[in-house]
Amino acid sequence: MLNDLTANSWIELQDLLFRDAYDQRLGRFRSSFIFRGLSDARYELKTSLMRLEGPYSDLERHLLRNFRKYAHRNAVPGESVWNLMALAQHHGLPTRLLDWTYSPFVALHFATANLQKFDIDGVIWCMNYVKSSEFLPAPLHTTIMEEGSNVFTPQMLDTQCNSLKQLDTLHERRFVIFLEPPSMDERIVNQHALFSLMSGSSLLMNHWLEDHPELFYRIIIPASLKWEIRDKLDQANITERVLFPGLDGLSSWLKRQYSPKELSPE
Repeated sequence: MLNDLTANSWIELQDLLFRDAYDQRLGRFRSSFIFRGLSDARYELKTSLMRLEGPYSDLERHLLRNFRKYAHRNAVPGESVWNLMALAQHHGLPTRLLDWTYSPFVALHFATANLQKFDIDGVIWCMNYVKSSEFLPAPLHTTIMEEGSNVFTPQMLDTQCNSLKQLDTLHERRFVIFLEPPSMDERIVNQHALFSLMSGSSLLMNHWLEDHPELFYRIIIPASLKWEIRDKLDQANITERVLFPGLDGLSSWLKRQYSPKELSPE
């Protein structure tokens, strides 16, 4: 891909992760980029809804309706469909949301967490979420400018668009919305998480980005570098134990911590 940059060392990787992070106006390092780490550089930016395959776009409203119907009555904060979608995504329901993080090291974790993929190059997608708001439809762009924000909260999005059906009416051109979920639990907070939301459930985000190459770059992580990255992240406490608080995260971390470097093919 044209915007691919390969990190050939840990030091070079740091430079690429914090590339263009300096904000001249503030005189501070305040990056306009967010990150998504994948264990395989060949993976596209597919949502969990897309991975259902079949007529997945027709199933979206049924999935959300039934999630709301069967969830505990206090599980969904408020009536917002965007709160509902964020909660559903958080608990594994297929949605059109895609997970991102403000933290380059959290993205690095996800690019190097799967030991079965250590013989394959990984990737970090780096996207300028601040500049992406320039491509929003006028009502949404006005809302975010008036708020002085770079991302939407569910409450902000509700003021202009409070349903998937209404979102579809804004689909005169393709665009992406960045949504900060409510702090439902420690996982959301510790992962420094946010979601992307395409204007149509069948729109693949990397296809949209190919039309806007100025908004992103990708860092290719060679397979030969993954063990060094993994060990240094563990030393820096960027682990499942922190990012997935609870016994499941603890067990995943311990399993990897005590795994041999040379894994059995099985």
